[in-house]
Amino acid sequence: MINKELVDVFSEIAREKNVERSELGSIIESLFLHLVERERGEASNCSVIVNLDKGEFEIYVEKMIVEDVEDPVMEITLEEISEVDSEMANDLSVGDSYIEIIDPMIFGRRMIHVAKQFFSQKLQDVEKKYIYEDYANRIGEIVIGTVHQIQRDNIFVNIEYAELRMPRKELIQSERYRRGDTIRAVIKSVEITTRGPDIIISRSDNHFLYKMFEMEVPEIEDGVIEIRSIARYPGERAKIIVQSHDRRIDPVGACVGMRGSRIQAIVRELNNEKIDIVNFSEQPEVLISRALSPAKPLDLYIDDDRNYCIAIFDDDDLEMAIGRRGVNINLASNVTGYKIDAFGKNEYEQKQAEQNTLLSDIENVPVRSIKPLKENDILSISDLMNSSEEKLLDIKGISEKSLEKIYDAIQMFIEQTQKEKTEEELIDEEVEESLVKEESVEDEAEEAPTEEVKEESVEDENNENLDKVEL
Repeated sequence: MINKELVDVFSEIAREKNVERSELGSIIESLFLHLVERERGEASNCSVIVNLDKGEFEIYVEKMIVEDVEDPVMEITLEEISEVDSEMANDLSVGDSYIEIIDPMIFGRRMIHVAKQFFSQKLQDVEKKYIYEDYANRIGEIVIGTVHQIQRDNIFVNIEYAELRMPRKELIQSERYRRGDTIRAVIKSVEITTRGPDIIISRSDNHFLYKMFEMEVPEIEDGVIEIRSIARYPGERAKIIVQSHDRRIDPVGACVGMRGSRIQAIVRELNNEKIDIVNFSEQPEVLISRALSPAKPLDLYIDDDRNYCIAIFDDDDLEMAIGRRGVNINLASNVTGYKIDAFGKNEYEQKQAEQNTLLSDIENVPVRSIKPLKENDILSISDLMNSSEEKLLDIKGISEKSLEKIYDAIQMFIEQTQKEKTEEELIDEEVEESLVKEESVEDEAEEAPTEEVKEESVEDENNENLDKVEL
């Protein structure tokens, strides 16, 4: 009867912890093997059979029959067996194995506390195992939890029995949370540690933005619209390239939604992060031009082999193209996969002029090096810079020392050119400022009345006074 009561108690605890019956049976077996080991110091010859349906369990110990017992845990005599079961003792002899049944009551009350601790620990281990297996299969899903604890480097979120961790770097930096707040995030990774499963969630990861679009735009979930790539500065700005597999559906319009309803829901969730939706194109020049929005490039020079692009903008639009702290140009580079360098029109023309400068026109370039370079069609700075160092050193008459001198001379030439340009710009600014000052002085002079005008006004006043006297 006592056995059934114990099993019923264990079963009730297991139900509260959502532990499966098969796991419960294994835990009970481990528990009593642990108690046997605590009681006798050895449990290798013990076995526990649990029948949860009947609410029964039995503990068996296998012992060797000997004439003189040296180890009472592993050995037993025929005399001891006959005291328990005389009929069985007649059928056995020295050297045979004997199965002894252990009454759980022998453990006594002092073992109850140990049993509770062991059972509780085993239940926790099983619970952690379930949590790990559950969340390991849910990587990439969006979950909603409650902020439980806020530390300097981590925010801990509770979802039912699981505790999830969000490192500060996975948080949108402009966001602030308090204990009890509801938070939505994507499961980024799940690892098993000595303390249990470490479930990392993120709001700054690109996949979080992907899942938000998937939730808000049914066409993405259905596969009609495909998200090709995403680039983010979390909480500040993001660019996303979308492609429609149905010509009748505009991918950008579908993502924006009626009156912007879909995109606004995502922006609110991301703490007002601005999102640029770019329509995909097979033509790199079209795709890059769209990705650089809101700036519009004048020209694009694309090297598909190196995935490199030079974008030329009107000088007044260059700042917008680059964006604050380079956000716009970096996002465009990341989302398209092309390294993009942006130049103003005047700056690019100057650089082109520098690159087209002949090596023979640059001061301090070794004269002996010009001829062998010319024979290999290397005439300008651009020709030299586009040639690998190995190729240059293979040219007869070009050594490492002479090549270093050429590079130094080119560097000095470029620095000098930039210095002269800066000085010219400063002079132009000073001239412009002086002209502005002169104009302002002239305007003040025009507004102020002259001495003659003042004298005329005085004379007019005097004449008026005389007229009054005559009257």
